[in-house]
Amino acid sequence: MTTARLMIAVALALAATTLTSVAYLREHDAAAALPVLSMRRPLHSAQTLLGDRSWVLGFGMEAGGFALYTSALALAPLALVQSIGAAGIGILAFVSARLSGRRLGNRELAGVVISFVGLVALGVSLFGGAGADPSGRTTLLLVWLGATVLIALIVLGIGHRIAGLAVAEGIAGGLFFSVGDISTKLATDGGLRLGFIVGLIAGYTTGTSLLQLGYQRSNALTVAGLATLFTYALPIAAGMIVLGEPVPHGALGEVRLVAFGAVTVGAFLLAQQDRALSAQLDPHGL
Repeated sequence: MTTARLMIAVALALAATTLTSVAYLREHDAAAALPVLSMRRPLHSAQTLLGDRSWVLGFGMEAGGFALYTSALALAPLALVQSIGAAGIGILAFVSARLSGRRLGNRELAGVVISFVGLVALGVSLFGGAGADPSGRTTLLLVWLGATVLIALIVLGIGHRIAGLAVAEGIAGGLFFSVGDISTKLATDGGLRLGFIVGLIAGYTTGTSLLQLGYQRSNALTVAGLATLFTYALPIAAGMIVLGEPVPHGALGEVRLVAFGAVTVGAFLLAQQDRALSAQLDPHGL
């Protein structure tokens, strides 16, 4: 990979995560003001969202971020692009606080900081193995995507009992987004892998739907923050495990392990931050 190509990919990924983070906040404010949405009435919910100009503008911004993200994926390995996009959790927290005119709570701030440090550390660890852009085995990739979908369904089924429905929807939304992200990278390979466009559409459509439901039950940072964590962390792991991107040895390998631990702790803190509010706003589930 040439230096110029890498720099272009970094610029595109940074622009994508910034635009997407702002889009999440706009979508949250719009969805929170709309009548109750439900996965049981998908057409009615879609019409409600598409009938709101503010939400449509936010979704358009998210689509623009996706176009930039896809361009970055065409130039660089998945794990590298995801590690750059992980900065979105910090951007999301900062913009959310500024727009609402508030300061982040102690637990909320701790969750954001720890998560951000963990995801940045993941990026740092890539210096030991980000040059190659291998394609991985299709069978293993299908198993990974299928397992991710299964975990997301389990989270939706039982997660609300542990941390609240909004939290479960944020996590599951992030898991589905990770399916979309990985499928997007695979589709850029062309050939038979264009079939992964199915995963791209299904992952992003389901992830977006879950986020809108979560937005009506909790604040943007809790829902979109959790989604962002899983959206970026899982594809980074997929890059190492199923795409065959090299895992660094020595200190950089240890940094990567610490990073995954930090992401987990940060996600837990963000989940706990708004558990009571989620349960209060939506005691009935989907």
